[in-house]
Amino acid sequence: MVQPIIYLGCVVYSLLHLGYKPVQHVTALNTVSSCSKMVSMDLNSASTVVLQVLTQATSQDTAVLKPAEEQLKQWETQPGFYSVLLNIFTNHTLDINVRWLAVLYFKHGIDRYWRRVAPHALSEEEKTTLRAGLITNFNEPINQIATQIAVLIAKVARLDCPRQWPELIPTLIESVKVQDDLRQHRALLTFYHVTKTLASKRLAADRKLFYDLASGIYNFACSLWNHHTDTFLQQVSSGNEAVILSSLERTLLSLKVLRKLTVNGFVEPHKNMEVMGFLHGIFERLKQFLECSRSIGTDNVCRDRLEKTIILFTKVLLDFLDQHPFSFTPLIQRSLEFSVSYVFTEVGEGVTFERFIVQCMNLIKMIVKNYAYKPSKNFEDSSPETLEAHKIKMAFFTYPTLTEICRRLVSHYFLLTEEELTMWEEDPEGFTVEETGGDSWKYSLRPCTEVLFIDIFHEYNQTLTPVLLEMMQTLQGPTNVEDMNALLIKDAVYNAVGLAAYELFDSVDFDQWFKNQLLPELQVIHNRYKPLRRRVIWLIGQWISVKFKSDLRPMLYEAICNLLQDQDLVVRIETATTLKLNILLKITDQFLPVRIYISRYFFKKTFLLMSLNTILYMKLSMFTECDTKMHVLHVLSCVIERVNMQIRPYVGCLVQYLPLLWKQSEEHNMLRCAILTTLIHLVQGLGADSKNLYPFLLPVIQLSTDVSQPPHVYLLEDGLELWLVTLENSPCITPELLRIFQNMSPLLELSSENLRTCFKIINGYIFYHQRNFTVGLCQSFCELLKEITTEGQVQVLKVVENALKVNPILGPQMFQPILPYVFKGIIEGERYPVVMSTYLGVMGRVLLQNTSFFSSLLNEMAHKFNQEMDQLLGNMIEMWVDRMDNITQPERRKLSALALLSLLPSDNSVIQDKFCGIINISVEGLHDVMTEDPETGTYKDCMLMSHLEEPKVTEDEEPPTEQDKRKKMLALKDPVHMVSLQQFIYEKLKAQQEMLGEQGFQSLMETVDTEIVTQLQEFLQGF
Repeated sequence: MVQPIIYLGCVVYSLLHLGYKPVQHVTALNTVSSCSKMVSMDLNSASTVVLQVLTQATSQDTAVLKPAEEQLKQWETQPGFYSVLLNIFTNHTLDINVRWLAVLYFKHGIDRYWRRVAPHALSEEEKTTLRAGLITNFNEPINQIATQIAVLIAKVARLDCPRQWPELIPTLIESVKVQDDLRQHRALLTFYHVTKTLASKRLAADRKLFYDLASGIYNFACSLWNHHTDTFLQQVSSGNEAVILSSLERTLLSLKVLRKLTVNGFVEPHKNMEVMGFLHGIFERLKQFLECSRSIGTDNVCRDRLEKTIILFTKVLLDFLDQHPFSFTPLIQRSLEFSVSYVFTEVGEGVTFERFIVQCMNLIKMIVKNYAYKPSKNFEDSSPETLEAHKIKMAFFTYPTLTEICRRLVSHYFLLTEEELTMWEEDPEGFTVEETGGDSWKYSLRPCTEVLFIDIFHEYNQTLTPVLLEMMQTLQGPTNVEDMNALLIKDAVYNAVGLAAYELFDSVDFDQWFKNQLLPELQVIHNRYKPLRRRVIWLIGQWISVKFKSDLRPMLYEAICNLLQDQDLVVRIETATTLKLNILLKITDQFLPVRIYISRYFFKKTFLLMSLNTILYMKLSMFTECDTKMHVLHVLSCVIERVNMQIRPYVGCLVQYLPLLWKQSEEHNMLRCAILTTLIHLVQGLGADSKNLYPFLLPVIQLSTDVSQPPHVYLLEDGLELWLVTLENSPCITPELLRIFQNMSPLLELSSENLRTCFKIINGYIFYHQRNFTVGLCQSFCELLKEITTEGQVQVLKVVENALKVNPILGPQMFQPILPYVFKGIIEGERYPVVMSTYLGVMGRVLLQNTSFFSSLLNEMAHKFNQEMDQLLGNMIEMWVDRMDNITQPERRKLSALALLSLLPSDNSVIQDKFCGIINISVEGLHDVMTEDPETGTYKDCMLMSHLEEPKVTEDEEPPTEQDKRKKMLALKDPVHMVSLQQFIYEKLKAQQEMLGEQGFQSLMETVDTEIVTQLQEFLQGF
């Protein structure tokens, strides 16, 4: 190792020699300056140098810290540096923080420089030395550092074991056999992390190596685990907590190793007797450990490790079932017997705990729902393995077993606990936002029990439906408010009926139940009855999309409006959720009076968070939980979106409250996203009246879309959507609205997934006939066109096309740098049809509506291509005719015909040479736009628009936005909609005839195909 360390010393010397100036403090470079004259350095000397830098890198003083970090960054690619780090973090006499930092630098170095192909990769010689040094001693006294060392050894193993590091596994196996407790634990810790890392590799060759490894060491791993487990069980009665904890820790680590080997180490594990022996042995070991929990109380220092070990046993079973369902078949019966006995009988009393119950329920659920165990409808088509597993399941899930499980789930696990009721009273917001979605069933008891109930009821609904109906029948009529237990039982049963709604469709007359039982219960206002009020409104929400008559809805809406004024917050929030998810989605035209009734109650009195005499938004300000406020705002957005314009008379309190909430939520960006969503729907509902919100609205948009502000990471998408709807609904442009456009150029530079919305916003400004907002926009577009996708190019050019449409005279000047790019694309024959179509649309606008600019552009391009203008014009027309089929939109096809016809009349030989192509395109355009009147036999251009036409809006449709009106006015000025193609062709041909004379014109017409001429004559009848 002499040579690499000499090199490190030379690096330090070089830094100083090149003028790297140290800071005034005693920094890393002051320290190494004394070494700059060394010709060679041994390992200890180099360690001293690096040690000083590492020490300063742990400083809280940034003036000391930063130079040290810079020095370490420069060293990390130098030979010998990691040998020095190894020397430092294995020296137990040094400061813990310094050693910790040395380990971290070493670990990061593995990720960056250990691979052979990595830049500045470590030499094979140094890696060999490092590997040997890493496994020399397993005696690290600090747990956190020991864990980091184990992880970095595993990282090296992932890359080098077993080919470059064949001695690793044998060394670990020998080390875990030693009698020294510390060395044994550290070796076992490393053994686990190495096994875990190797098991995670997924390439076929790596999997084969791990299979070989597992086969070779599985017997030893089992023996090791059994030894530590027996030792722990013998020591439990000793009362020596330190000894028990140490033994339990080794038991846990050895079990972790076995878990990885068992689940990932065998292709067909059921054929290995040792594997199946271990898995069958888990159940007895679990019983032993559960019994240990009786003597190891919750205040014992070993309790946490004991519970982790018990949970790890269940994880082995769950993982094995997930990865090897058919190999698990011999374990199905025993797994079900064990889990059901501990979770649904008295066996588990006094020894089970919540996380263990969740794991057992998950095991039952995975067996019940496992698709590998479900035979096809035709049993003969199912595999023998599937039929065997199904047979075991059916034999276990008998009527008594299923009945007991169902009753126990409902009457025991579904009951609200004392802790939940206390939380309801003390923290109702926390109670309402308790996690119940996603994968929470894997970890939390209540969602776990509910998911298990749903799966079992779905699988065995014929057996369990009568059981649940019987439970329902016993609960008919009102419940005594003084009997809290009866109230909670009814809550639990109603929960079950809601969860099983789809399975009970044919078995429950929900409409009668709603009128006779549920509706009266919603009217019980006693405080102790609030769990049932909450549960009933939730239950209705579950059933309304399953089975509910429409003529009952007015009664339901009235009940909802009353519950929105309930004194209990949890009831109000549950009611709002039901309204959001189910009720508003069901409102139809026949219930318009009901909709008005809802809006009156919602905005005038309460919605969600309002007590009897307090308006909603003042009440909301009392809450501190962001999740609650977000929930409210999402419901609010849903209602605003649904009632649309009917929000206008009731918007006052919203306008007063939302600015306050925005200010209060400065540190909560997700809440601000919810506010933005609410504002989007509010602006859409208010339409042109949204201009009254501008003092609050426009600063919100400004902040949300300013990429120089940190919150934009969270707010940008919703902020852009709000910006867009604000533009669409604004009756006129304001200086403040125009000023926000300064945010656009940086947004375009991001080239993010929000570009489409950005282009829509730019179009919104263009439709205002504004010119002064485009400063810098053209340059941004030019940069985008260099790197953007084909779809992005089309979006950019559509913006340019709209600008040309809005202002044919100034538009080409605004985007002058882009037009040569478009012209060049046409001449060279752009290969993407949609892009070519857009090119022709842009150039068609210029040619048709700004002839002088087209001439100057043609002149510019002639110089660029070093061609004559006429020759270039001919090439363009020829390409245009050739690629006409690329254009699919009728508007653009008509535009092409108008644009090329605008070249006539002309005595230019090139244009006359292309006359045939121009006529062909014109006739194609006629076929696209002309419709025949069956009565008169005459043709009419269907794209012509009248100033008197008004858009017809049905009751189901939203009225046009202000931008829709601007686009309509723009269309009324567009030649595509104002000029008859039929008449335009006639006038151009007549002018050409007058220019050339009858004979010359006839010669020109003879260049056109006779069939085309016949069709043209047919269209021009009457002219």
